[in-house]
Amino acid sequence: MNYIVSIPQNDGVRRARSARLRMSSSLRSSSPPSLRATARPHDVAGPVSLLCLREAGLLQGLGPERLLAAIKIAARHEISAEQVALAEGWISEDEYYRRLSRWLDVPSLQAPFVTGAGAAFPQSIMTGLAPGPQWTSHKSANGRRWIISPAGAQITHLVHLRAKGFALDNHFMLASPTSLRASLMRRFAHEAAREASEALSDIDAELSARTAVTRGQKAWLAMLAALGAASTLNASAASLLALVFAGILCVSIGLRLLANAQSLAPPEKHPPLKEADLPSVTIIVALYKEARIAAKLVAALDALDYPRVLLDIKLVIEIDDHATRAALESLRLPARYQIIIAPDGAPRTKPRALNIGLALARGRQIVVYDAEDEPEPDQLRKAAAAFAALPPNVACLQARLAIDNTSDGWLPKLFAMEYAALFDAFNPGLARLGAPVPLGGTSNHFRTGALRRIGGWDAWNVTEDVDLGLRLARHGYLVEALDSTTHEEAPASLKAWMNQRRRWFKGWMQTLLTHSRSPARLRGELGGARTLAALGLVAGALIGPMLGPGFAIAAWEAAMRGQLLSPGAPVELAASTLWCALWTIGIACGLWSAILGMARRGLIGLAPWLVLTPVYWLLLSVAAWRALIDLLVNPYYWAKTSHGHARSSRRSPGSALQFPGRHPLQASTQD
Repeated sequence: MNYIVSIPQNDGVRRARSARLRMSSSLRSSSPPSLRATARPHDVAGPVSLLCLREAGLLQGLGPERLLAAIKIAARHEISAEQVALAEGWISEDEYYRRLSRWLDVPSLQAPFVTGAGAAFPQSIMTGLAPGPQWTSHKSANGRRWIISPAGAQITHLVHLRAKGFALDNHFMLASPTSLRASLMRRFAHEAAREASEALSDIDAELSARTAVTRGQKAWLAMLAALGAASTLNASAASLLALVFAGILCVSIGLRLLANAQSLAPPEKHPPLKEADLPSVTIIVALYKEARIAAKLVAALDALDYPRVLLDIKLVIEIDDHATRAALESLRLPARYQIIIAPDGAPRTKPRALNIGLALARGRQIVVYDAEDEPEPDQLRKAAAAFAALPPNVACLQARLAIDNTSDGWLPKLFAMEYAALFDAFNPGLARLGAPVPLGGTSNHFRTGALRRIGGWDAWNVTEDVDLGLRLARHGYLVEALDSTTHEEAPASLKAWMNQRRRWFKGWMQTLLTHSRSPARLRGELGGARTLAALGLVAGALIGPMLGPGFAIAAWEAAMRGQLLSPGAPVELAASTLWCALWTIGIACGLWSAILGMARRGLIGLAPWLVLTPVYWLLLSVAAWRALIDLLVNPYYWAKTSHGHARSSRRSPGSALQFPGRHPLQASTQD
């Protein structure tokens, strides 16, 4: 009888299957001796998984109520009872596998240990199967034992082999999934680090921010710089440059107007899935120096209303972040949580850590959260229902992000209004238009296969979410808005806010450079209209903050001289008129987005703070220019945003968004 390994459906399945075949071959070549253990599956009525629990001495500690619950959940999802008990944290993974190894009379291994030649990353981790070191004893037919981390049906096969008299200890050594994963991550640190950093470059180097600026881009940048220098001496050159930028802003403002109008419709509702139809979900959280909020993060993830046996939670931390690791380990997390130590490597960025989690993801769907996030409990169920109802080319769902520490000062208040405009108005409207959507850095839900096909995240882009939204569009995928909220903490200090915005703007610049390398290819992949939308999104988001204060100063000076709308040359008149129109329409459009979002989020009470919007825009301009310097000096440096400093944290009263027909302000007047 062959030992059949249940292999997860992932991109490495073909290589993992070869390992299974080698294992089956080794068993066929062996002559199993007599059975030395006493317990057999047919000695006790009931599923083999319950026999395992009983023989491991864990039934009594599990208790009748939990045992019954485990049996019911296992039957619903067609898995074994001990997998449920492990995922729920009712039994300890280490204790279970130690006792299981004693019952099966198989040697037990504790990390760190050394695997033999033939192990592979990530296939050996995903299959729970790795060759052991060479063993010279005459008891082994082929001189090697296999290191296994069996689960579910795999344990059933082992039990039946043992019952038939097969000497398992001649061929197998048992390790818990955590021990095997830690040992293999240690052995394949270099391969894992390279995969996380270079996966996208290997697939399509032109779409990675690591690739240098092309000759064509250098020529365009040189021409732009020359025109900028000439504009300081020649009014016509300045007007020509202003017309170029104004054209981009026209696209950006027009796109915002269309998106705002599209967002007026209520969000689409999808029927919930039956419990048995829910897919497995991998949650990836990249952590760095987050020891202070580790317990809060776990509490937020535990509050998710989703079958825990279907959750695969990857907490990825950097190799030198000992404090966060200690904080997580002190929580004694159940088996559904895995603490993944990211191997040392460059660049030290969040997307690199996410790629490590992606390589080990077992779920059919993936969701990314940040350390400070508190998603609504039913968010995973809503995402599963949406993916089931939507066509396969919808690869990503973006949940709505909301700031919950608005009482911490004026910056969080303005941040909350900005997020309301973006995630409750602009992005949902973009999704309805079918335009590329610049994702937020968290609460993105993906179809795992689609995310892997496009190469995951770009480890070299410090605003990986915006880049990923464009790459999804270029590969023919769509992004939809998910009608669910994740609450976040906004930076309350100006220094923390500035560091965050500098990084964001730097990433937008990287994204613009990356996706403009081959304009012809971009147009071929997106089409004319979506290419204009992408240009308006990315370039417009940079031009406005960088040039807005300069235009305001120039306009004020010209108005004081009486020359604002009466310049000499026709090109100067056209540029002046166009910029004044854009200035007025742009401000009105931005305020419309803010009011739409605030009404839906229940934040109309913050409206008086809109008077500080010019100050906020000025700060954005400072951050954008500092980002340009960072791009030239240190392009891949990740300025970490520290969390857990909020003095207050309250849930927004607008958790359930308000879409009262075509008049979103009506709801606010009734609150």
